Amino acid sequence: MTTVEQQVPVRELPAFSRGPVLAVSAAVGALLTAVSGRYGYFGDELYFVAAGHHLDWGYADQPPLLPLVALLMESIAPGSVAVLRIPATLAIMAAVVLAALLAREFGGGRRAQLLAAGAVAVSPGFLGTGHLLATSTLDPVAWIALTYLLVRWVRTRSDLLLLAAGIVTAVGLQVKFLLVGFWAVALVAVLFCGPRELLRRPALWHGGAIAVLVTVPTLIWQARNGWPQLEMGRVVAGESGYAGGIPGFLPLGFVGSGVLVGSVLGVAGVVQLLRSPEHRFLGVTALGVALLFMLAGGRPYYIAGVLPLLWAAGAARVERRRPAAWWRWVPTWPVYALTAVALLLANVLPIRPASVHADQPVQIGDFQRDEIGWPAMVADVQAAYRALPPEVARDAVVVTGDYWTYSAVQRFAPELPSYSFARGAAWFGIPPEGSGAVVFVGDPSAIAPAFRAVTRVGELDNDERVANLVQGTPIHVLDGRRVPWAQLWASARHL
Repeated sequence: MTTVEQQVPVRELPAFSRGPVLAVSAAVGALLTAVSGRYGYFGDELYFVAAGHHLDWGYADQPPLLPLVALLMESIAPGSVAVLRIPATLAIMAAVVLAALLAREFGGGRRAQLLAAGAVAVSPGFLGTGHLLATSTLDPVAWIALTYLLVRWVRTRSDLLLLAAGIVTAVGLQVKFLLVGFWAVALVAVLFCGPRELLRRPALWHGGAIAVLVTVPTLIWQARNGWPQLEMGRVVAGESGYAGGIPGFLPLGFVGSGVLVGSVLGVAGVVQLLRSPEHRFLGVTALGVALLFMLAGGRPYYIAGVLPLLWAAGAARVERRRPAAWWRWVPTWPVYALTAVALLLANVLPIRPASVHADQPVQIGDFQRDEIGWPAMVADVQAAYRALPPEVARDAVVVTGDYWTYSAVQRFAPELPSYSFARGAAWFGIPPEGSGAVVFVGDPSAIAPAFRAVTRVGELDNDERVANLVQGTPIHVLDGRRVPWAQLWASARHL
């Protein structure tokens, strides 16, 4: 591969198609806003709200930004899922605009900018996570902003862009640590492909120092708590089989985020970047990041942040060079429109009301409507707690075997003293040593040997259930604890 060492002249860009691009972004925002109040909390959203009420510099399974955002939105409008999801909607709207700006940086005019913006707008990956507050919603936007700054630096050589890249990285690392993988691959790609001048710019390393300094408090928290994030990575790798493992990583990553439009533009974008000496390092980085996450057992959506870069490069290529006859029809407005209709019919967004019953299979489009049953589920827990004799209930606590149930109890029954040894919730606190009986939701086998009496008192058996995940979950009362909670918690805690 040839390297790019020489200074490149700053080229003029086509005009930004502000009106059409902002119209696409606004349409996406309006659609997400219209559906955001049609269903209740996603399980992770409940967890973020619960984590926000236990603010810290870090968490066992994530950095601190999402819990802080969830707490802020919950403080503005308690109990409003529509308000909670406003940051997610704004993030996807920003992704649409950034994709268009990337296409413009690649020399794309009005058509290329609309093709790139539209690819985000009809992406099931971006829409599917864009209507809920999740790390998988905000993290890709940091990647898109970062790649935009790097592409713009290649054109202008303005070092302020590298400082801005450091700030974006700092923010992104407060959502997920995945950007570490991007930079690890990108710096190696620059070393081999150029422009090596980038590595000699002090602004790059100053920006890196900003990112590191901002992340230090989180790293200190991780160090003080035994680096649970590393164990979380192993847990995710162990769960990779649910998404097809290594064979299914790239197909699901591309199809899940782009279907036909995104897949075709993505391949065209990779080809374009690898053929461009000045942008080759970005093509190598995109492929390298995909390989890194695939071999590490990451989830397919981890590569979502590099896809708009590929779509933008592919869109600019399509505008300059007419595609081959066999795929010329793909980057056209009828295909985009049909893709959008197909996504709506597939209920990727909750356009149709969802009603998931225990005796019905869960449809793909209904999976994220797993707020169905949260209040009823918590009511079952409350009923078990209230059935305790008054003298027992006085010192009783609720413990759950999973962090979603714990978060639901925290949200819908805050009067109950609830705890969980699952996932990040295990670090939110342990039951007081003076507590008595335990109303346990889930499989109590992890702690049952520490109690003299274990009695099943019921199950979560409401007709409507949370995506079939908790139907029939047992409720036990555990009494006569013989082991200190601190010791018991240390042995039962898991990710």
